Amino acid sequence: MSQIGKNIKRIRSAKKLSQSQFAEVFDLTRGSVGAYEEGRAEPKIDTIIQIANYFSLSIDLLLNKELTVNDLYHFDVLHQKLDEAHHFQKSPARAFRKGGIGLVRIENQVEYIVNRNNKDFISNLPHIELPVNFKGTTRAFELNGSEMEYNQNGLHHGDILLCLLEPTGKAKPKPGKVYIIVHAEAILVRRLKSVSTKNMTFISDDPNYPDMILSANDILELWCVKGTYSTYLNPPKMIENRVMLLENRVVELEKIVMTFGKE
Repeated sequence: MSQIGKNIKRIRSAKKLSQSQFAEVFDLTRGSVGAYEEGRAEPKIDTIIQIANYFSLSIDLLLNKELTVNDLYHFDVLHQKLDEAHHFQKSPARAFRKGGIGLVRIENQVEYIVNRNNKDFISNLPHIELPVNFKGTTRAFELNGSEMEYNQNGLHHGDILLCLLEPTGKAKPKPGKVYIIVHAEAILVRRLKSVSTKNMTFISDDPNYPDMILSANDILELWCVKGTYSTYLNPPKMIENRVMLLENRVVELEKIVMTFGKE
């Protein structure tokens, strides 16, 4: 069952919007918003897309995960800073300044696929300053989707991934590493599972997603993820794991007591 109704209510509460105010933003009636929140109806797909884009959330998160306050607020400050960078008018002298790393935002990903070899386009990407000194071509990508998130841990929608271009014709990419895959149809983030002569197999950290087999010839660019910048705080270990650890400790103590009893 979709979480859209609960999430609309949480978004309204977090953003301090009444049902009427929320309805006005998306050209809905107040009654429709109430029906969504009570589970009596679900919004059309175009409305879902509008809500996801407006609040910088992935459709997958909006539909399938009961959002937390952290989900709704964790990227607000960083988005503000990146928006400032995005609208920054660079002079030619500052476009290639040392330490400036080009950032591909979610809304620019399709444009990046088309213009990735255009030097003017690349130089006019928003640049961010990060304390790194990698040898090679670096780029930052804003993560779109939650395929690399599982049980609220891992990489989150909206995280900034700092990447190093994987050179072609040299050492093979390493299984187990996380890569940005620039494909003709989309920019994807996956963990490399295996490499063969012609294909690469990638997996998501969320086991609910199937393996992805791509022809090496269809991969336009491959970027190895070297760092992640996020304001999302991963939750502590799941309570089930804590209980399991306690149960194991009790079993160990019982064995020790029984051993002493026999002596």
